[in-house]
Amino acid sequence: MSHSVPMTKESYDALQEELKRLIREERPRVIQDIAEARGHGDLSENAEYDAAKQRQGFIEGRIQELQGKLARAYVVDLTNLKPDKVVFGSTVTLYDTATEEEVTYKIVGEDEADIKLGKISCTSPVGKSLIGHKLDDSVRVKVPSGVKEYEIIDIKYE
Repeated sequence: MSHSVPMTKESYDALQEELKRLIREERPRVIQDIAEARGHGDLSENAEYDAAKQRQGFIEGRIQELQGKLARAYVVDLTNLKPDKVVFGSTVTLYDTATEEEVTYKIVGEDEADIKLGKISCTSPVGKSLIGHKLDDSVRVKVPSGVKEYEIIDIKYE
């Protein structure tokens, strides 16, 4: 199924760079390694050849995966928007009413999400609940541990 996938500019650029590196550097290197391993004789007992072929399969699979992601990508541009509500790509600072702590998240695509870096998916329970809300809104989110209530205290488009 081919549907567009929202993506930040940073993630799109990173995927393009990885694709270029794989095509321009890794693919030629593994082809060279296969040719060199073939020169060592019997391929049925040649571990170098097997390893190079396996690496080639990985590289080609990753190239196809990246090409697919980039073809479906919809890059969200926030530069001309006023940061008055939570949208894909915005950075949101929340006040957790239960723990009385602040937490900041950037709303990103599924492939970009990394909670350790403060990036949550737009399809996660928190991400879905925040989208469309404005500054000072109170948002209730059903999470696996129960229901959390947040107040939106800052919205930035970076």
